[in-house]
Amino acid sequence: MCFDELKDKAHQLPLTPGVYIMKAKDDTVIYVGKAKMLRNRVSQYFTDTVSHSPKTRLMVSKIDHFDVIVAATEFEALVLECSLIKRYQPKYNILLKDDKGYPFVRLDMREEYPQMSMVGKTDRDGAAYYGPFGSRGITQDIMDAINKALKLPSCGKKFPRDLGKGRPCLQYHMNLCAGWCSDKLSRVEYMQRMERAKQLLSGNYRSVADEIRTEMLAAADDLNFELAAGLRDALNAIEALGKKQLVTAGAIADTDVIGYGQTETKACFAVLHFSGGNLLDKEYEIFPVPEDPQVAVSALMKQYYLTKGFAPKIIFLPFETDDCELFSQLLEQRYERKTRIKVPQRGDNVRLVELAVKNAREEAERVTGKEERLNATLHLFGKMIGLTSPDRIESYDISNLSGTDIVAGMVVFKDGKPRKSDYKRFHIQGLDAPDDYASMAQVLTRRFQHYKQADAGFDEKPDLLLIDGGVTHAMTAQCVLQALQLDIMILGMVKDDRHRTRALVTPDGKEIRIDNNQAIFSFIGNIQEETHRFAISFHRKLRSKRLRYSELDGITGIGPKRKQELLKTFKSITGIKAASLSELERFLPNDAAHAVYDHFHKKEG
Repeated sequence: MCFDELKDKAHQLPLTPGVYIMKAKDDTVIYVGKAKMLRNRVSQYFTDTVSHSPKTRLMVSKIDHFDVIVAATEFEALVLECSLIKRYQPKYNILLKDDKGYPFVRLDMREEYPQMSMVGKTDRDGAAYYGPFGSRGITQDIMDAINKALKLPSCGKKFPRDLGKGRPCLQYHMNLCAGWCSDKLSRVEYMQRMERAKQLLSGNYRSVADEIRTEMLAAADDLNFELAAGLRDALNAIEALGKKQLVTAGAIADTDVIGYGQTETKACFAVLHFSGGNLLDKEYEIFPVPEDPQVAVSALMKQYYLTKGFAPKIIFLPFETDDCELFSQLLEQRYERKTRIKVPQRGDNVRLVELAVKNAREEAERVTGKEERLNATLHLFGKMIGLTSPDRIESYDISNLSGTDIVAGMVVFKDGKPRKSDYKRFHIQGLDAPDDYASMAQVLTRRFQHYKQADAGFDEKPDLLLIDGGVTHAMTAQCVLQALQLDIMILGMVKDDRHRTRALVTPDGKEIRIDNNQAIFSFIGNIQEETHRFAISFHRKLRSKRLRYSELDGITGIGPKRKQELLKTFKSITGIKAASLSELERFLPNDAAHAVYDHFHKKEG
């Protein structure tokens, strides 16, 4: 279909709930969405396309035709949307890369030597399945803790095939395994321990602990202290397992806290799992920055819990999303337990969300490259100020102290990075008193006269001038460029009460806020600080040079070496001035000594 045909078809859709399925020319499903009213939602894709984001415009350009499925209710549409997204994995939907569910522990007591194993889902094969316990990491920790407590094998050997073959491994020598491969222990004892493992997986750690405690006391009464010590270690391990609450019947996090964070190019959806107020685990998904974080979090939340095979009692979100109530109903229908989804407003739960958001932000920052972040910031900055490519930025600052040594610094940022080889220093000429506007006008006039003459070092034209100061400074710069018939964007840097650039201002007084975007705020702040540093370092250098001028300079016969020797001997100018002629003659030739003595004493006279 052509664009107008797609638009006409959308306007003919019913005002009822449903699902729409966008398809490419080869009939591939590229997007699936849900709508409260199909006509209104689908028509938006083919109306006012200029306001669409780049990703949406690209998706719309790929649509050849679309289908819709009318639903009886909005809830039914939600169920259908989730099912179709899982089935088709459309290119333009936000998708989880890893849709593995919570793992289970499988144990088949019918085997001759049963062993625990981690599996992704249950099966009707006659084995017992325990869990889910949470993530794969938590499940593995539980299995390891049980193996350690009961000294069961955790190596790759299979029994009875490997009984009596080779010597026991390192696990045995570290007292982590009873050494079942040595063929010195009976199968009956092995099955007894596996029965205890079965009870622990079911959450009956107290009854197992009571049994082992009874055996430990009996061994001590029989003076079998080695056996009693081994049972004591097993008892301690099992009691620790119970205290951590890692093994309970169907144990899993009772509260999940979802966080969302993003950098300039990467976003992160993070889930923190809590049980009894204790943080158990974290899972996260990295994806490109979405057009709408609420839509992204809503989509990922649906996929996440519908593939896990389980949902907690409470899910906390960082912000409101669509369909929370409907999705809560779907989870209850799917897992036969009520799950509340809400955004906390106060107290400890708000801090839990803040922790999840912090984790998400840090993960997004970790995978965002420095160069990638800088390029994205430049692109966003250009978009903000209406400049296609701010490749070369020049920034100017005036520095003076009490009207002395008035100087200016010009720094250059090329592709977002400082290009120090292009920095320039200007010594302001012909001004007896501080005048920032006149100083700025002089600097820019000199700089761009050099440019018009194609002088080396000045022959590149900037895309943007950043002037340290407000609208009057920007107007001053504009007057200079107009006089030289140059067209370059000019922005003044407006400071806050902490001397940080909070906004940029055009020569006609229009302010552009930057303090509400951390990336651009930091970028402009770095330029401002570098410009100020460069200008003031030049000013300090000149001032220091002037203050280093000595009264010995210009005296006949006194060069740098003799000046240094005099200062070393007499400690200061005052000491040299107080020295007698005979004292000076000890260190200087007669003519030079007389010249120094006469310089100071004639001055006194």
